[in-house]
Amino acid sequence: MSRAEAGQLIDSHCHIDLPQFDADRTAVIGRARAAGVRLIVNPGIDLDHCRRALTLADAIPELYVAIGVHPNSADQFDAATLTALHQLARRPKVVAIGEIGLDFHWDTVAPAVQEQAFVRQLDLAAELGLPVIIHSRDANDAVAALLRTWVAGAAFQHSRLAQRPFAGVLHAFSGDLALAEEAYTWNFVLGLGGPVTYRNARDLHALTPHLRLDRLMLETDAPYLTPHPHRGQRNEPAHVALVCAQVAQLCGATPATVAMQTTATALRFFGLEDRLGVDSTTRHVVAQL
Repeated sequence: MSRAEAGQLIDSHCHIDLPQFDADRTAVIGRARAAGVRLIVNPGIDLDHCRRALTLADAIPELYVAIGVHPNSADQFDAATLTALHQLARRPKVVAIGEIGLDFHWDTVAPAVQEQAFVRQLDLAAELGLPVIIHSRDANDAVAALLRTWVAGAAFQHSRLAQRPFAGVLHAFSGDLALAEEAYTWNFVLGLGGPVTYRNARDLHALTPHLRLDRLMLETDAPYLTPHPHRGQRNEPAHVALVCAQVAQLCGATPATVAMQTTATALRFFGLEDRLGVDSTTRHVVAQL
Protein backbone atom coordinates (compact mmCIF):
# COMPACT_ATOMS: atom_id res chain seq x y z
CA MET A 1 0.00 0.00 0.00
CA SER A 2 1.39 3.38 -0.98
CA ARG A 3 1.75 6.43 1.21
CA ALA A 4 -1.02 8.13 -0.74
CA GLU A 5 -3.40 5.23 -0.09
CA ALA A 6 -2.70 5.12 3.62
CA GLY A 7 -2.33 8.81 4.39
CA GLN A 8 -0.60 9.86 7.61
CA LEU A 9 0.18 7.00 9.99
CA ILE A 10 1.38 6.66 13.57
CA ASP A 11 3.10 3.57 14.94
CA SER A 12 1.91 3.83 18.54
CA HIS A 13 4.07 0.95 19.82
CA CYS A 14 7.50 0.07 18.44
CA HIS A 15 10.75 -0.97 20.15
CA ILE A 16 13.14 0.79 17.77
CA ASP A 17 15.74 0.88 20.56
CA LEU A 18 16.28 -2.89 20.53
CA PRO A 19 19.51 -4.39 19.16
CA GLN A 20 17.65 -5.93 16.22
CA PHE A 21 17.74 -2.44 14.66
CA ASP A 22 21.34 -1.52 15.49
CA ALA A 23 22.70 -2.43 12.04
CA ASP A 24 20.21 -0.45 9.94
CA ARG A 25 18.14 1.83 12.20
CA THR A 26 18.60 4.84 9.92
CA ALA A 27 17.33 2.87 6.93
CA VAL A 28 14.37 1.58 8.96
CA ILE A 29 13.39 5.12 9.89
CA GLY A 30 13.74 6.15 6.26
CA ARG A 31 11.38 3.38 5.13
CA ALA A 32 8.90 4.42 7.80
CA ARG A 33 8.94 8.00 6.55
CA ALA A 34 8.47 6.79 2.98
CA ALA A 35 5.44 4.76 4.12
CA GLY A 36 3.86 7.89 5.63
CA VAL A 37 4.65 7.18 9.29
CA ARG A 38 4.60 10.56 11.00
CA LEU A 39 5.33 9.49 14.56
CA ILE A 40 6.69 6.44 16.42
CA VAL A 41 6.27 5.78 20.14
CA ASN A 42 8.90 3.57 21.80
CA PRO A 43 7.70 2.04 25.10
CA GLY A 44 10.20 1.07 27.77
CA ILE A 45 11.02 -2.44 28.92
CA ASP A 46 13.30 -1.50 31.82
CA LEU A 47 15.26 1.56 32.89
CA ASP A 48 18.18 0.87 30.54
CA HIS A 49 15.85 0.61 27.56
CA CYS A 50 14.01 3.77 28.61
CA ARG A 51 17.28 5.70 28.68
CA ARG A 52 18.39 4.24 25.35
CA ALA A 53 15.07 5.15 23.74
CA LEU A 54 15.30 8.70 25.05
CA THR A 55 18.80 9.09 23.62
CA LEU A 56 17.51 7.93 20.24
CA ALA A 57 14.52 10.29 20.49
CA ASP A 58 16.90 13.22 20.86
CA ALA A 59 18.27 12.35 17.41
CA ILE A 60 15.10 11.18 15.63
CA PRO A 61 12.49 13.97 15.38
CA GLU A 62 9.44 11.71 15.03
CA LEU A 63 10.39 9.36 17.88
CA TYR A 64 8.69 9.72 21.27
CA VAL A 65 9.04 7.56 24.36
CA ALA A 66 6.93 5.87 27.01
CA ILE A 67 8.82 5.07 30.20
CA GLY A 68 8.08 2.04 32.32
CA VAL A 69 9.04 -1.45 33.43
CA HIS A 70 7.58 -4.39 31.51
CA PRO A 71 5.99 -7.14 33.63
CA ASN A 72 8.72 -9.58 32.58
CA SER A 73 11.24 -7.13 34.06
CA ALA A 74 9.17 -6.47 37.19
CA ASP A 75 11.65 -8.29 39.44
CA GLN A 76 13.94 -5.28 38.83
CA PHE A 77 11.35 -2.80 40.10
CA ASP A 78 12.01 -1.15 43.47
CA ALA A 79 11.90 2.26 45.14
CA ALA A 80 15.00 3.39 43.26
CA THR A 81 13.33 2.43 39.97
CA LEU A 82 10.32 4.54 40.83
CA THR A 83 12.56 7.51 41.64
CA ALA A 84 14.39 7.07 38.33
CA LEU A 85 11.10 6.99 36.41
CA HIS A 86 10.07 10.24 38.10
CA GLN A 87 13.29 11.81 36.87
CA LEU A 88 13.00 10.44 33.34
CA ALA A 89 9.42 11.74 33.11
CA ARG A 90 10.83 15.27 33.02
CA ARG A 91 12.33 14.67 29.60
CA PRO A 92 10.32 16.54 26.93
CA LYS A 93 9.81 13.53 24.67
CA VAL A 94 8.16 11.36 27.33
CA VAL A 95 4.49 11.00 26.40
CA ALA A 96 3.23 7.97 28.39
CA ILE A 97 3.95 5.38 31.07
CA GLY A 98 4.54 1.94 29.64
CA GLU A 99 4.63 -0.67 28.78
CA ILE A 100 3.30 -1.94 32.07
CA GLY A 101 0.91 -4.71 32.99
CA LEU A 102 0.87 -8.46 33.53
CA ASP A 103 2.29 -11.39 31.57
CA PHE A 104 1.26 -14.86 32.73
CA HIS A 105 2.47 -16.53 29.53
CA TRP A 106 6.21 -16.74 30.15
CA ASP A 107 6.06 -17.35 33.92
CA THR A 108 9.41 -15.61 34.46
CA VAL A 109 8.30 -13.25 37.25
CA ALA A 110 5.90 -14.19 40.05
CA PRO A 111 2.39 -12.74 39.53
CA ALA A 112 2.48 -10.95 42.89
CA VAL A 113 5.73 -9.20 41.92
CA GLN A 114 4.27 -8.20 38.56
CA GLU A 115 1.11 -6.86 40.19
CA GLN A 116 3.03 -4.74 42.68
CA ALA A 117 5.11 -3.11 39.92
CA PHE A 118 1.99 -2.64 37.81
CA VAL A 119 -0.01 -0.90 40.54
CA ARG A 120 2.87 1.37 41.53
CA GLN A 121 3.33 2.46 37.91
CA LEU A 122 -0.41 3.04 37.47
CA ASP A 123 -0.24 5.35 40.48
CA LEU A 124 2.81 7.05 38.97
CA ALA A 125 0.88 7.68 35.75
CA ALA A 126 -1.99 9.25 37.68
CA GLU A 127 0.44 11.41 39.64
CA LEU A 128 2.22 12.60 36.49
CA GLY A 129 -0.91 12.91 34.34
CA LEU A 130 0.44 10.59 31.65
CA PRO A 131 -1.60 7.88 29.85
CA VAL A 132 -0.65 4.23 30.32
CA ILE A 133 0.33 1.61 27.74
CA ILE A 134 -0.89 -1.75 29.02
CA HIS A 135 0.69 -5.12 28.27
CA SER A 136 -1.57 -8.12 28.91
CA ARG A 137 -0.65 -11.64 27.87
CA ASP A 138 -2.78 -14.51 29.13
CA ALA A 139 -3.81 -12.10 31.89
CA ASN A 140 -6.85 -10.19 30.66
CA ASP A 141 -9.04 -10.93 33.68
CA ALA A 142 -6.37 -9.92 36.20
CA VAL A 143 -5.42 -6.80 34.22
CA ALA A 144 -9.06 -5.76 33.92
CA ALA A 145 -9.64 -6.21 37.65
CA LEU A 146 -6.68 -4.00 38.54
CA LEU A 147 -7.59 -1.33 35.99
CA ARG A 148 -11.21 -1.36 37.15
CA THR A 149 -10.10 -0.65 40.70
CA TRP A 150 -7.57 1.96 39.61
CA VAL A 151 -9.91 4.10 37.50
CA ALA A 152 -12.55 4.05 40.25
CA GLY A 153 -10.08 5.12 42.94
CA ALA A 154 -9.67 8.61 44.34
CA ALA A 155 -6.02 8.86 43.24
CA PHE A 156 -7.09 8.52 39.61
CA GLN A 157 -10.39 10.39 39.83
CA HIS A 158 -8.70 13.50 41.24
CA SER A 159 -5.65 13.33 38.96
CA ARG A 160 -4.72 15.28 35.86
CA LEU A 161 -4.89 12.01 33.95
CA ALA A 162 -8.63 11.80 34.57
CA GLN A 163 -8.95 15.12 32.72
CA ARG A 164 -7.04 13.97 29.65
CA PRO A 165 -8.86 12.81 26.51
CA PHE A 166 -7.69 9.22 27.09
CA ALA A 167 -6.30 7.42 30.13
CA GLY A 168 -4.66 4.43 28.49
CA VAL A 169 -4.41 1.85 25.72
CA LEU A 170 -4.74 -1.91 25.81
CA HIS A 171 -1.75 -2.72 23.62
CA ALA A 172 -1.99 -5.71 21.22
CA PHE A 173 -5.64 -6.10 22.18
CA SER A 174 -6.54 -9.74 22.68
CA GLY A 175 -9.83 -9.46 24.53
CA ASP A 176 -13.45 -9.83 23.48
CA LEU A 177 -16.12 -7.23 22.75
CA ALA A 178 -17.20 -7.10 26.40
CA LEU A 179 -13.68 -6.14 27.49
CA ALA A 180 -13.43 -3.58 24.68
CA GLU A 181 -16.67 -1.94 25.70
CA GLU A 182 -15.65 -1.86 29.36
CA ALA A 183 -12.31 -0.34 28.36
CA TYR A 184 -14.20 2.48 26.64
CA THR A 185 -15.85 3.28 29.99
CA TRP A 186 -12.36 3.62 31.51
CA ASN A 187 -11.59 6.13 28.73
CA PHE A 188 -9.18 3.66 27.15
CA VAL A 189 -8.41 2.96 23.51
CA LEU A 190 -7.32 -0.31 21.90
CA GLY A 191 -4.12 -1.07 19.99
CA LEU A 192 -4.20 -3.34 16.93
CA GLY A 193 -1.08 -4.65 15.22
CA GLY A 194 0.26 -7.49 13.13
CA PRO A 195 -2.01 -10.25 14.50
CA VAL A 196 -5.03 -8.64 12.82
CA THR A 197 -3.42 -9.59 9.48
CA TYR A 198 -2.87 -13.26 10.35
CA ARG A 199 -4.95 -15.63 8.27
CA ASN A 200 -5.83 -17.82 11.24
CA ALA A 201 -6.84 -14.91 13.53
CA ARG A 202 -10.52 -15.54 12.87
CA ASP A 203 -11.78 -14.31 16.24
CA LEU A 204 -9.90 -11.02 15.84
CA HIS A 205 -11.17 -10.67 12.27
CA ALA A 206 -14.74 -11.13 13.49
CA LEU A 207 -14.27 -8.70 16.39
CA THR A 208 -12.58 -5.81 14.57
CA PRO A 209 -15.66 -4.51 12.67
CA HIS A 210 -17.45 -4.15 16.02
CA LEU A 211 -14.74 -2.01 17.60
CA ARG A 212 -15.04 1.77 17.65
CA LEU A 213 -12.80 3.21 14.96
CA ASP A 214 -12.43 6.40 16.98
CA ARG A 215 -10.98 4.35 19.84
CA LEU A 216 -8.30 2.50 17.88
CA MET A 217 -4.58 3.10 17.51
CA LEU A 218 -2.35 1.20 15.09
CA GLU A 219 0.93 -0.37 16.15
CA THR A 220 3.63 -2.78 15.03
CA ASP A 221 5.34 -3.87 18.28
CA ALA A 222 8.40 -4.12 16.04
CA PRO A 223 10.63 -6.07 15.89
CA TYR A 224 7.90 -8.52 16.99
CA LEU A 225 4.45 -9.52 15.66
CA THR A 226 5.36 -9.04 12.00
CA PRO A 227 2.24 -8.76 9.81
CA HIS A 228 1.38 -10.94 6.85
CA PRO A 229 2.94 -11.34 4.28
CA HIS A 230 6.26 -10.79 6.12
CA ARG A 231 5.76 -13.23 9.02
CA GLY A 232 9.03 -14.87 9.99
CA GLN A 233 10.97 -11.67 9.27
CA ARG A 234 11.82 -8.77 11.55
CA ASN A 235 8.97 -6.30 11.91
CA GLU A 236 9.50 -2.56 11.41
CA PRO A 237 7.43 0.65 11.63
CA ALA A 238 6.73 0.88 7.89
CA HIS A 239 4.61 -2.26 8.23
CA VAL A 240 1.98 -0.32 10.17
CA ALA A 241 0.58 0.44 6.70
CA LEU A 242 -0.27 -3.27 6.34
CA VAL A 243 -2.14 -3.17 9.64
CA CYS A 244 -4.02 -0.09 8.43
CA ALA A 245 -5.00 -1.82 5.20
CA GLN A 246 -6.31 -4.91 7.01
CA VAL A 247 -8.33 -2.91 9.54
CA ALA A 248 -9.80 -0.94 6.66
CA GLN A 249 -10.78 -4.10 4.81
CA LEU A 250 -12.37 -5.65 7.90
CA CYS A 251 -14.28 -2.47 8.76
CA GLY A 252 -15.43 -1.70 5.23
CA ALA A 253 -13.54 1.58 5.19
CA THR A 254 -10.75 3.03 3.07
CA PRO A 255 -7.14 2.90 4.31
CA ALA A 256 -7.08 6.71 4.16
CA THR A 257 -10.07 6.92 6.50
CA VAL A 258 -8.55 4.47 8.98
CA ALA A 259 -5.20 6.28 8.83
CA MET A 260 -6.80 9.67 9.42
CA GLN A 261 -8.95 8.50 12.34
CA THR A 262 -6.28 6.44 14.11
CA THR A 263 -3.70 9.19 13.64
CA ALA A 264 -6.10 11.75 15.11
CA THR A 265 -6.75 9.48 18.10
CA ALA A 266 -3.03 8.85 18.65
CA LEU A 267 -2.17 12.55 18.49
CA ARG A 268 -4.78 13.28 21.12
CA PHE A 269 -3.83 10.26 23.23
CA PHE A 270 -0.18 11.28 23.43
CA GLY A 271 -0.91 15.00 23.73
CA LEU A 272 0.92 15.82 20.51
CA GLU A 273 -1.78 17.73 18.63
CA ASP A 274 0.11 21.02 18.92
CA ARG A 275 3.65 19.64 18.76
CA LEU A 276 3.27 18.12 15.30
CA GLY A 277 2.01 19.72 12.16
CA VAL A 278 -1.02 17.85 10.83
CA ASP A 279 -3.12 18.42 7.76
CA SER A 280 -6.37 20.31 8.07
CA THR A 281 -8.55 17.21 7.69
CA THR A 282 -6.77 15.34 10.48
CA ARG A 283 -6.85 18.44 12.67
CA HIS A 284 -10.62 18.59 12.18
CA VAL A 285 -10.98 14.94 13.22
CA VAL A 286 -8.85 15.58 16.33
CA ALA A 287 -11.14 18.47 17.25
CA GLN A 288 -14.21 16.25 16.98
CA LEU A 289 -12.93 13.49 19.32
